[in-house]
Amino acid sequence: MEAEEFSLARSLYMPIHPEGWRFIPFFGLATLVFFWLWTPLGWLGVLLTLWCAFFFRNPPRVTPETPGLVISPADGVVQMVMQAPPPPELDMGDDPLTRISIFMNVFNVHVNRAPIAGQVLQRCYTAGAFFNASLEKASAFNERMAVCLGLADGRKLAFVQIAGLVARRILCELTQGQMVSTGEIFGLIRFGSRVDVYLPPGVAAQVLVGQTMIAGETVLAVLDEGRDGGEAS
Repeated sequence: MEAEEFSLARSLYMPIHPEGWRFIPFFGLATLVFFWLWTPLGWLGVLLTLWCAFFFRNPPRVTPETPGLVISPADGVVQMVMQAPPPPELDMGDDPLTRISIFMNVFNVHVNRAPIAGQVLQRCYTAGAFFNASLEKASAFNERMAVCLGLADGRKLAFVQIAGLVARRILCELTQGQMVSTGEIFGLIRFGSRVDVYLPPGVAAQVLVGQTMIAGETVLAVLDEGRDGGEAS
């Protein structure tokens, strides 16, 4: 019986990303003020506090250990799979690469995870606009944090955190020269945003537009398969 109760408690408990503790107490305090002003307003505050905790949830993930897999860095839906040059600030050249764009709405988990193991060669922040992150032009014009990873075989892979309409902070804890593991948590974006992944030359996407992604678990591509540079549709 105790084992069943422990299992139930674990299933109900949801870890919170440390960034969330900057906001949850504020929402809770505001809720107390709302109750003091007007009870119905206080119940609205309760709902907002619960939503804030829900937004910063950080559920455990089981990352595949097979070498050469590129894993989704974000929860959400594949918005685009297309050929596009990587961000110019990463100095990866102008040749188009297969880009997979994953859109996160305000109800998705927003904790981001490294798509593959490697060394951080560059980490570049670019200020910009706040267009809807689901638009193609967001890759070029929105505020973003771009990271270039050097892989064990010498190839490079890039991923970019892109702010959206209501996103006003990109958190990236990576530093240049750092080694990261596949599925390792490296940051988040609040609230509503997008993550682009630029695959190495000749590597094809293994996902389709409209497909739901789970950060740290869903396979985006296999480095040594399908090197035709083709676009999923």
